Amino acid sequence: MELVQLVKVPIDGYNGFIGTNKYKSCAIVGNSGILLNKKYGNLIDDYEIVIRLNNARIKGFEKQVGTKTNISFVNSNVLHLCAKGGESCSCDPYGPNVPIVMYICQPVHFADYVMCNSSHEAPMLVTDPRFDVLCARIVKYYSVKRFVEEMGKTLDEWGPVHDGSLFHYSSGFQAVMLALGICDKVGMFGFGKSASTAHHYHTNQKAELRLHDYEAEYEFYHDLVKNPRAIPFVSDKFRFPPVVIYR
Repeated sequence: MELVQLVKVPIDGYNGFIGTNKYKSCAIVGNSGILLNKKYGNLIDDYEIVIRLNNARIKGFEKQVGTKTNISFVNSNVLHLCAKGGESCSCDPYGPNVPIVMYICQPVHFADYVMCNSSHEAPMLVTDPRFDVLCARIVKYYSVKRFVEEMGKTLDEWGPVHDGSLFHYSSGFQAVMLALGICDKVGMFGFGKSASTAHHYHTNQKAELRLHDYEAEYEFYHDLVKNPRAIPFVSDKFRFPPVVIYR
């Protein structure tokens, strides 16, 4: 219930609601290019809450990704670009009334948060550092496990391959983790890849970032659907909501 108190309650308060129940259903819209071959728009918009990542464009892709946005989830690198060198902040492509949840990638970006938060109408919430640490531990566990068990490598080799100290979970992963804590049912769209499509549906980027281990995150998602008890570092008292991955 802690994520409900830290995230859902402030957002609901802004929207004029009072309550501590979780959202009935949440769609997390990833940015994978595989969405270009789908028409999930109406299905996505049918969810009570739609979470979008890193200011991904909707216009021109409505049939694929829908039109509704209830929560914008970004990393602070995106917010830094919005801050325009400290002169102004424009980080609301989905409208000024859409709350923003963000995690801090670099401490210097906190100054961007302070400036942008002062001008953003809806709540702009920073993820709890304890939540960030949990996300980092889970992704590293799956990455190291895959590296040793499936690839036959040694633990000492993992760091150089994954940029060592720069290794980090993706924004999509943390958005999924957030949804697990505030939603009774979760639908995931645009998580996955294809050699025939761009990395992001709304850009021409083809290459993946080396500091992320997407394959490890996919294994986590598999456990999330098929075997959530296998997921480490999560309290035994926590009950994972049902998750559906739309490919």
